[in-house]
Amino acid sequence: MTGASYRLHRRTALRLATGLAAAGPLLVPIGRRPHAQTLDKVSFHTDWRAQAEHGGYYQAIAAGLYRKVGIECDLRQGGSNLNISQLLLAGRVDMAMSNSFEAFTFVREDAPFFTIAAIFQKDPQVLIGHPDTGFDSFEKLKGRTLLIGSGGRVTYWPFLRRKYGLSDTQLRPYNFNMAPFLADKNAVQQGFVSSEPYSIEKELGRPPVVLLIADAGFSAYQTTIAISRRMATEKKDLVQRFVNASLEGWAQYLKGGPGIAAANALIKQANPEQTDDRMAYAIKVLNERGVVMSGDALQGGIGAMTDRRWKGFYDSMVAVGVLPPGLDVARTHTLEFVNKGIGKP
Repeated sequence: MTGASYRLHRRTALRLATGLAAAGPLLVPIGRRPHAQTLDKVSFHTDWRAQAEHGGYYQAIAAGLYRKVGIECDLRQGGSNLNISQLLLAGRVDMAMSNSFEAFTFVREDAPFFTIAAIFQKDPQVLIGHPDTGFDSFEKLKGRTLLIGSGGRVTYWPFLRRKYGLSDTQLRPYNFNMAPFLADKNAVQQGFVSSEPYSIEKELGRPPVVLLIADAGFSAYQTTIAISRRMATEKKDLVQRFVNASLEGWAQYLKGGPGIAAANALIKQANPEQTDDRMAYAIKVLNERGVVMSGDALQGGIGAMTDRRWKGFYDSMVAVGVLPPGLDVARTHTLEFVNKGIGKP
């Protein structure tokens, strides 16, 4: 690990539901700044405890990518006792990990914050079923018990309900406990593609059936970077340096191997519940499922966004009553800092 300065705040809690949740050649090189120059401090808050799903930021610290561009990154981990968006709104953190729904909440409440990058092109939320029970597609959700928490019920569930003709009578509470799912072979439970399937496979002794909700057409961006409009306007160079270094960190981290050992050590130091095996699994499925590198990222690079995708997502959520009509989609984001080919295959 380099001499990068970082700060990690520990929290112990269960995973939250979704809220209303060595690099190759780069097309855009990250500029160097004189070592003697004072580093610019930037604080960034993740939405959960340290894990491989945040690995690109830890890689940017461990590999010295932030310091290389004159930044000292104060990376803070989240937890169930923290309201990250409130910390951002209160000015207690410069940038925060966010999502598409929160971006529209900012617009609806006329808050001067928006999205500047989208690390996950696909929402990592999944529905998980038992193997050998005939469950192999979203069409097979009918007639099954669905363990979905409060967050999912007000985000992706209305979308799935309309598209596949499902019913609220199928819903049962989900409290981040696998026991009800394991006890009922007809049950389907929510999860994150890089987390719950790993734990369930350990219990079942074989892989469960995992359906990525994004593959049903649910087009929310996830693991986005939210920032104040003022900072994006007044400190454009600093913001661009932070984004570029972060995206390069992600490009390196997704390659795995010895080059990310120091980043994984930082993750385990901050969150001892993480293991090498669990992190390797997370990296594997993030790559296999195209969570980071798919869609517009194949051309625009990691973090890519498009106006068309934001508009399409909004229209789909208005159609199912999740978001109100009349919001200005253009205020949710800016494309100024992304689509520059960083990490492009």
